[in-house]
Amino acid sequence: MNYNNAKFFASYGKFEQLPPSDRIEIAFSGRSNVGKSSLINKILNRKALARVSAIPGKTATINFYELENIYCVDLPGYGYAKVSKEEKSRWNGLIGGYLGSDRELGLVFQLIDFRHPPTADDISMVNFLIDGEFPFAVVLTKADKLSKNQRAERKEALLTELPCAQDIRMIEFSAETGEGVEEVRSIIEEISSE
Repeated sequence: MNYNNAKFFASYGKFEQLPPSDRIEIAFSGRSNVGKSSLINKILNRKALARVSAIPGKTATINFYELENIYCVDLPGYGYAKVSKEEKSRWNGLIGGYLGSDRELGLVFQLIDFRHPPTADDISMVNFLIDGEFPFAVVLTKADKLSKNQRAERKEALLTELPCAQDIRMIEFSAETGEGVEEVRSIIEEISSE
């Protein structure tokens, strides 16, 4: 798969605007500022294909990126407190609408900040994915910020913090060092060839 050919396809602010699903989609979900845009840029081998911001809650749309025969779908970040109720409601409608509709969803990469325990929103999202029987993997972002011992402690803690943790594929990831990139890409390639 040639990641250098990936390109921005479209951005949608409302669920009703989404076109029908015509190919496999791989979604990226996570709370605001967890590193979704950085991960997408790293996977797709681009510096600024997905807009990265230090300000949480910047991705307020569903963004589609075309990669050969699939779409990579960047969902809005959830859990950012400093947005209006209307904006939160619109985000929830977008995320819930997207995941609740009949799309060719190959996999959801659920991003969780490796440095901290999962938030209540992270746990709700994992439960939603489990209950809906969505195929998903957890990507533990910002792994480069932890020492080897801290990583081991966080991995151990995740077994009790996340529902069904022992059955979930977890990938340690760093947009800084590139750790985890090949593992995420191999999953994407596996799904796109099915």
